[in-house]
Amino acid sequence: MRIVVDTALNTGSAEYSNMGDVAMLQVGFRRLQRLWPSGRIEVLTESPTNLALFCPGAESIPRAGRGLWIGDHAIIGGFDRLLPQAASVGLSALGRACRLRYPATFRLVADLRLRIRDRRNVRPEVNAFVDAMEHADLFVVCGAGGFTDDTREWNISILDTIEEAIQRNIPVVMFGQGLGPLGDPHILGRARKILPKVSLITLRGGRGGSALAQSLGVNSSQIQTTGDEAVEIAYEAREREPGQAVGINLRVASYSNVKEEMIDGLRPVLHEFARRHNVPLIPVPIAFHAWANDHLTIRRLLQGFDDHSDGGITLDTPLKVIRQVARCRIVVTGAYHAAVFALSQGIPVVSLSASDDYTAKFVGLEEQFGLGCETVFLGAPDASERLAAAAERAWQSAEKVRLPLQEAARRQIALSQGAYERVRDNIRFNGREQARRTQATQRGQLTGISS
Repeated sequence: MRIVVDTALNTGSAEYSNMGDVAMLQVGFRRLQRLWPSGRIEVLTESPTNLALFCPGAESIPRAGRGLWIGDHAIIGGFDRLLPQAASVGLSALGRACRLRYPATFRLVADLRLRIRDRRNVRPEVNAFVDAMEHADLFVVCGAGGFTDDTREWNISILDTIEEAIQRNIPVVMFGQGLGPLGDPHILGRARKILPKVSLITLRGGRGGSALAQSLGVNSSQIQTTGDEAVEIAYEAREREPGQAVGINLRVASYSNVKEEMIDGLRPVLHEFARRHNVPLIPVPIAFHAWANDHLTIRRLLQGFDDHSDGGITLDTPLKVIRQVARCRIVVTGAYHAAVFALSQGIPVVSLSASDDYTAKFVGLEEQFGLGCETVFLGAPDASERLAAAAERAWQSAEKVRLPLQEAARRQIALSQGAYERVRDNIRFNGREQARRTQATQRGQLTGISS
């Protein structure tokens, strides 16, 4: 069994710098390993070293090879940027049609272009990606918060890759997905053509995700809400007794819509709460890259309370962050996976949102866990008062909600694991495995297919 995995990980130096995305990949990878212990699992990545660190046993496929094969500029390079938009879109569609219908011809033309222009010998990267897709038995999209209006490039890339797999008769499954809010006409149009052909889409939860999938033509039998993959790794690390700290995070990024004045408004509320209860404020960062660097924002929130804090910059693995969360009685966060890590351990959360995207994520967690999660909208004029009241309610209810939250986590883990097993059971005699089985039967050499 040969499985190709794509992820929500950032690119370049930011890859593996979001501990929530890494946690989803870790759980997805180990589940695939358990279901296909003799399988070959390959992950698209720009950092084989980090992949080996977080997912020992995974094989790497250069992500750059994927971009060079299915990207808009595979044939003519970047010259289409000089053309009018309509012409550029038309050329991209023409190149995509050629790649899907006449892959051998497309490969010759792309190889010729690379021979002429390639100065860093990227043809082996292209060959590695194409070889993986030619021999894959299953294409997996690991947990992701994509398919929103803030992730357009990822949407295009993943849809093109799914289309490539489907064209090659490779079954495609998407685990732990977040869908919406999404209104981009181009993405919606592409998704309507491609997503209905995906064998299974599991949703991590979120307002309107299932309805959006069905509006794109995905049959309800192909959709299941299971929760986030990272729930499992956090639940496993839970402590027997609740902590006594307040974990804090606030996501400042172009897509979070958090303004400077919001940070200044939150700071005194958090400080006053911690002093009144005589407890520490501790960092629970998730993202560590230039456009969403949580530890810097956390340090700003701690100014005047703990000026020596490093903001949690050393918490550079999912497990380190999860163990930090385990020290908390409550968590106040504007980062989605900090909330996941807390709720999965039975720790109540006050979520902070200033955008439709984050509101959908946090409301989805409220639906998945049932209690112990309250969202404060930072754009409201009384946001500070609402935060103070919500934090107090979370603090007072911490022991009461601990076991119900953990039970909700167990329920999501069981649903999510069941979805993976469903794929294992259904894929056994599908696609390329079925073709191999038929060929082996014809040769009189059938000895069974390992699952």
